[in-house]
Order: sequence, then C-alpha cells, then structure tokens
Amino acid sequence: MNATQSNSKNVLNSDVDIKGTLKFSGELTFDGKLDGDISSEGTLNLGDNAVIKGNINATSVIVRGKITGNVIAREKIDIKARTELFGDIKAPRLAIEEGVTFVGKTDVNPNKVAPTTNGNGNGNGGAVSEGPAPRATEPAKAGRF
Repeated sequence: MNATQSNSKNVLNSDVDIKGTLKFSGELTFDGKLDGDISSEGTLNLGDNAVIKGNINATSVIVRGKITGNVIAREKIDIKARTELFGDIKAPRLAIEEGVTFVGKTDVNPNKVAPTTNGNGNGNGGAVSEGPAPRATEPAKAGRF
C-alpha cells in the first residue's frame, strides 16, 4: 500500500488481517492483525485491537494493542495504557503511560550525545574535571509502568 501524498490519512480497521510487509507514507491508523513488518516515512497510530508480529520502523508511532517485535521511530514513540509490547524500542523521544506491559530494552538517545559534566570547555569530553566527581544515577526499574 503506497500513498501518493505525504499528508494522506489511511485507516485499516479491526477486520483486516495482513501477512507481509506494510509500507505507507502519510498517516495510517491500523487496528487489525499483521504478521510482518511495517515501514513508513509517516505516522503510525495503532488501535486497541491491533496485533502486530513484526518490526515497526516509522517517523512517529502511537502504540496500542499487542506488539511482538522491535519499534524504531525517527521522532517519537508514544505507548498508551493497556499496551503489551514485547521487543526493543528506539527513538529520540519516548512517552509511556501507566498500565503498559513492556518487556525489552530502550534506546532513547540514538545519537549517543554525551552529557556535559563540568562545562570547563577543555574539549577532552570531561575526562579531567576540576570539581567533585559526578554522582552515579540509579538504574531504571524494569517491569510494569
């Protein structure tokens, strides 16, 4: 399925069952079943009844339903309440509502930009610091959000 206009809005309801790769541009609301991958330069909005067994790669993804596979977004991933997501996620921005079941790893800074720790501008990446050592942060908790 290829859309000719980047601002087109497409809807596939809960009675849709697809096996294969789904490609689109623009915006797609998908509420059916897919056994395969989704690839898009647009926005994917998954409905509460969506069941995806495959990887998702899009500009922006709003996640609902049940997903078994990795999700990559170039802008943002928004995981809504009652979603079940089993796979890794990668995006510059991530929002997870309460009540989500998520099992996987996150990469919310894919550009690997290192935070500055001392601001002395010596250009060595903060390897030599003239102040106290930065505090270690507590690791994120896994499980149900």
